[in-house]
Amino acid sequence: MGRETGRFFGSLSIDGRDSGFPIAEELMTMANDAQQAQVHLSAMPSVDVHKDRMVQAILSDQKIPTKLQFSLSQRLYYEELLKGELFWIRNDAQAEWVGETRGRRTYRVHWATYDSQVNLPVIYMMELEDTGREALPRDTRRWPEVQAHLSAQALGGLKLVTIARGFDEDFDDLHPKRLRRFHLGPMYSHAYTRQTGPLRDVLAEAKAPEGQDWAMVWTEEELISDRVIEEKAGWFSTVERQIFALDPMGEQLPDMGSTRTERSIILPQRPYQVLEEHNPPGFAGVRKFVVSGAGRVLQY
Repeated sequence: MGRETGRFFGSLSIDGRDSGFPIAEELMTMANDAQQAQVHLSAMPSVDVHKDRMVQAILSDQKIPTKLQFSLSQRLYYEELLKGELFWIRNDAQAEWVGETRGRRTYRVHWATYDSQVNLPVIYMMELEDTGREALPRDTRRWPEVQAHLSAQALGGLKLVTIARGFDEDFDDLHPKRLRRFHLGPMYSHAYTRQTGPLRDVLAEAKAPEGQDWAMVWTEEELISDRVIEEKAGWFSTVERQIFALDPMGEQLPDMGSTRTERSIILPQRPYQVLEEHNPPGFAGVRKFVVSGAGRVLQY
């Protein structure tokens, strides 16, 4: 504490009240830094040079090499950005070939976004059949249109059935069979989050050691195609349209626009024991995953 670290570009800001994840502005800053990472690295000493200078400062000057430590941390940060494979505010759709179904190419398409309203990552996965002439990922006409369409529809306020029907109607030779959406979080920690509710009380009472005082919840929505109908398209042709199965409890519960919705939680053993003892309202139907002391994940 109190050491001079030189000019700092800003520390990581966490939304400790609602999500336990970084605020959306942090991801925007990271995306900007990634575009300029190579420029920054070209002007920085290598990792080995940093370490040599730090040893010299400790042994010869008998100083704590704080500025060198900070400079090294910046170098490692930009190197990590250059590796890629990071989660951005918008993560465009990617397609993975699954196989063939009734002679049709089948793909799993996934994309993601960071919900800036609640500071939580949201992941989408769609399984679809392709009856186009060209394989979807190699189709220079359809694939960019699909990516743009899905990114524009990646809004947490839209129901899955709205997203799926819109896709089904806009692409006559792509047939969505299954659509899932994962809302990851919130993350709870007695050490740094300030959420209210039963999980906060559970973590406080568990008094778990550092590294075991956390819990994370997530919600999965799933929409499945129930059957196919034929619709006229022009004078002499027809197109397939999907009829999606909605929650059979929809008459008794608010319409969520999905076939099913499932909530899950993962937490270490000690907080789980307190959660089971208190059994707070709303957790009876939640799938529970527990991380044991040996690092195994068990489902209850």
